[in-house]
Amino acid sequence: MAITRARLLITLIRLTSKLNLVWAQRMGAAVGSLLYRLPNRSKQVTKANIALAYPQLSIEQREALAHESLQHTGRVALEIPLVWEWPLDRCLSLIREIEGEELLSEARATGKGLLLLAPHLGNWELCGLYFSSQYRMAALFSPPSLPGFEEYMTTCRSRGGSELVPGDRRGLARLIALLREGQVAGILPDQSPRGAGSAYAPFFGIEVRTMTLVSKLLQKSGAVAIMTWCERLPDGSGFKLVVRRCAEGIADPDPVLATRALNDSVEACVQEAPAQYQWEYKRFRHRPPGVPDPYRPAR
Repeated sequence: MAITRARLLITLIRLTSKLNLVWAQRMGAAVGSLLYRLPNRSKQVTKANIALAYPQLSIEQREALAHESLQHTGRVALEIPLVWEWPLDRCLSLIREIEGEELLSEARATGKGLLLLAPHLGNWELCGLYFSSQYRMAALFSPPSLPGFEEYMTTCRSRGGSELVPGDRRGLARLIALLREGQVAGILPDQSPRGAGSAYAPFFGIEVRTMTLVSKLLQKSGAVAIMTWCERLPDGSGFKLVVRRCAEGIADPDPVLATRALNDSVEACVQEAPAQYQWEYKRFRHRPPGVPDPYRPAR
């Protein structure tokens, strides 16, 4: 049987999962430091994003934040094999505390559905695993581009009980149905959408294309939305699950007001742990017509 790229990746993930959290994070930080020292796309995009988001910082401060951010990116890359391969109880034991748990209780007491908005902050895979182990839950997912990898990925992500649904019309209908039943759904809200289903709203003061999916789900289901993420604690000691309220207007019928509230909600979370945000993602690439691409300023 031929060894495919998917098989090689799965083997690498399983080997990495033999590490404990401390060593996974140390090795991940070392990978991040290497990325910071060598020319590469992740470093270029991270530095461009931080310059856009934090123009008030000095060059030295922005460089320090970029270095720390890439270290956290390396950490999450080596944490994911642990979250995917470790037994469920061992994964959940990594969450040492929950901050804002009363907001969860408050939301569930309404009897309405709960829409979890988990930005690419800290370890979002562990965040999803925790909530899927606590509630009947569905989450949107995008199929991987690597042939032969989807079955493995979905098996790992769904072992806590989460139902993974594609981001097509049928998948969205399934999310709405579950939310109307008072169940839980999860979305990564800080991705840059393509084409329809978006509006321009400020993120760190910069107008960017932002998904209207969140407001539409809330309007059609009557669900309550909250922000959540797993913040990485120092020295490999685990994670803190953080829960925060969303900004007012996130379900507004006006897409401009709703996307502004969504971005304000994500930004408030990022400001609590800016180095743990996934700054190597091109979040500012889709700007209003006529505005230059910040990642290709020469064009």
